[in-house]
Amino acid sequence: MKIFVDSSNLEEIKTASSWYLCEGVTTNPSSLGKLGKDPYKTVKAICQFIRGPVSMQVTSIDTDEMIREGKKIAQIAKNIVVKVASTRHGLNAIYELSKSGIKVNATNLFTPIQALVAARNGASYVSCWMGRSDDIYMDSIELVRDTKEIFQVYKVKTQIIAASIKNTRQIVEIAKVGVDIATIPFDVIEKMTQHPMTDMTFEGFLKDWKNNPALKNSSR
Repeated sequence: MKIFVDSSNLEEIKTASSWYLCEGVTTNPSSLGKLGKDPYKTVKAICQFIRGPVSMQVTSIDTDEMIREGKKIAQIAKNIVVKVASTRHGLNAIYELSKSGIKVNATNLFTPIQALVAARNGASYVSCWMGRSDDIYMDSIELVRDTKEIFQVYKVKTQIIAASIKNTRQIVEIAKVGVDIATIPFDVIEKMTQHPMTDMTFEGFLKDWKNNPALKNSSR
């Protein structure tokens, strides 16, 4: 399972990369907007730092505008992926952009059928939203599992991204399912790298070591 960082903050991305937990990045209009900076410059800087795929989403509603915006985004860098919401207009845009040789991440998916349709339209990635599925009493693990099973049956090459992850328990479950990619917010990545019991037991070991009389009396 590859790990992407779900963030538009370059410092967060650099930190996750230093832990070897960043094989790609997914941004979204909300996280880019909150930075208050030129989103194209921000994404370009991320693309220059990360060698893996970097997703940037179109914000248009009309198909033609989505295509036009998608082609503009595609010019940012070689490793850019155009993110398109899987609305009816979005599906047409996914098809046209993919036909032009542009890699597309079909996003805002809540059912395996949506994922299958997006894949049929040429999407390189499909982003199944987990946290938001759970928020509306859907089974997010089943969403990922069913999507993977369908793709395996029909030998669909589109990669499945587990997105909108809220906690480490979800990461364990999707890893067991065998999802291709998990795109994880930085605060959850931080939780992956530490555990209070690990810190507490380690501190106990160090304390016992320092309190050893033989070491205290040693000239070393």
